[in-house]
Amino acid sequence: MSASKLNPLQPRTPLPSQVVKDDEGSLVEAAKGGDITAFETLVGRYERKIFRLAKNITQNKEDAEDVMQEAFLKSYQHLGEFQGNSRFYTWLVRIAVNQALMKLRKRRPNQVSLDEEVDTGEDTMPREVEDWGPSPEERYKQSELGGILSSTIAELEPPFRIVFQLRDIEELSTEETAEALALSIPAVKSRLLRARLKLRQKLNRYFRQGENS
Repeated sequence: MSASKLNPLQPRTPLPSQVVKDDEGSLVEAAKGGDITAFETLVGRYERKIFRLAKNITQNKEDAEDVMQEAFLKSYQHLGEFQGNSRFYTWLVRIAVNQALMKLRKRRPNQVSLDEEVDTGEDTMPREVEDWGPSPEERYKQSELGGILSSTIAELEPPFRIVFQLRDIEELSTEETAEALALSIPAVKSRLLRARLKLRQKLNRYFRQGENS
């Protein structure tokens, strides 16, 4: 089954998601019953999101394509095991994250883990973020900002980058993100805050350099 013919997201409704559509549950049930077209509909709907997620984690286009393909194939193969206790998309995201982390571990053995402790103490937070006035983003065109943000997000460590990707880019809820990554809700909130602070720090430095040049 090709990557362009596979992808999924939600059955039940714990907390509304910006990603989920009302027909998600019925499509999943149809796919479980052997309706390939229903599963292909899910794939077509979410493959770009899964690819973007995989690319943000692996920082490599070819690896991201592999991850997307593998995630959809695994979700299809194990569709019968999905019990509907969470959104199907959350389940799919977890599969994709695991596949992406496997890619990273092959490149850097014993150096990539979402379970490791991450320093999120206030004593390490950058002083530059004390000014929460108009964001630098508002002063630049969307196209210019896109490139700046992409490169800046890529510099984040994987534990922060993945949480930021799911919460602020893919718009999963805190609970969905915690479930997808097998983290506690406080851990998700802490890492998201840290990611945002790191991004603000880097963006502030970038814009200051632009103003002084």
